[in-house]
Amino acid sequence: MGAIESGCDVAWPTDPGLGIGVTAGLEPAVARALAGRCADLGYGSLWSNDEPQAPGLETLSHFAGGAPNLDLGVGVLPLDRHPPAQIVATIERLGLDPARLLLGIGSGQLRPQLQPVADAIAELRQRLPDARIIVGTMRPALSRLGGMLADGVLLNWMLPAQAKEGRRWVAGGADEAGRPRPITALYVRTAVGPGAAARLEHEEGRYRGFDPAHFVAMDVPLGAVGIAADDRSAVVEPLAAYRPAVDLPIVRVLADRDLASLVAVAEAAAP
Repeated sequence: MGAIESGCDVAWPTDPGLGIGVTAGLEPAVARALAGRCADLGYGSLWSNDEPQAPGLETLSHFAGGAPNLDLGVGVLPLDRHPPAQIVATIERLGLDPARLLLGIGSGQLRPQLQPVADAIAELRQRLPDARIIVGTMRPALSRLGGMLADGVLLNWMLPAQAKEGRRWVAGGADEAGRPRPITALYVRTAVGPGAAARLEHEEGRYRGFDPAHFVAMDVPLGAVGIAADDRSAVVEPLAAYRPAVDLPIVRVLADRDLASLVAVAEAAAP
């Protein structure tokens, strides 16, 4: 299989395919069963976010048991809560294989942002040489930094047009550093079935409160940044619009936390 070059010796597949992500903290049995079903459906990677009471790497450890051949992504570990040494210790404790890890980091509440993220990339690269280091961002400066130093950049809360612009930010950093552009990924919030529009509006509304300027710049109504659909027939086309914009779209599931609800979204959005 061919590979896209990155900033270290770790390679990506030529086509990373489609990822799928969930909120951290699933019951272990649910996580393992969901992972197995997603592998059967043809997803290329499984992702979890990270929350103070629901560690993302723990969720990845459960995914690993259900889908031993898929890549495992965490997006993202905020560095104010997860310094690099702690990240490495947790990976070792959980027995996660670094070669399968798409290790997303973000600045969290750290200010300034750029130097701590750059330092963390360097430390993680040294201590976990087989892992792919991903920078999570919604802004130009961190996107350019990811382009300069990381193996990938995870964008967030963008429509296809904004995602293409984000990829240009990443490419600009890579050009400045004289290296190939790393992978760009994007969470695409996806809700399916009864109440889908309300779930997307609720999730998007929370984030609009955190970063109103980002959403004001897109100038779209609440519930427009993502996919809310009745069934698979209404998911495929809007999801396909993201494929020219980024290398790795990630279906970010908005659903109840029971297996049937999660699998329903996975099946509706499957490659």
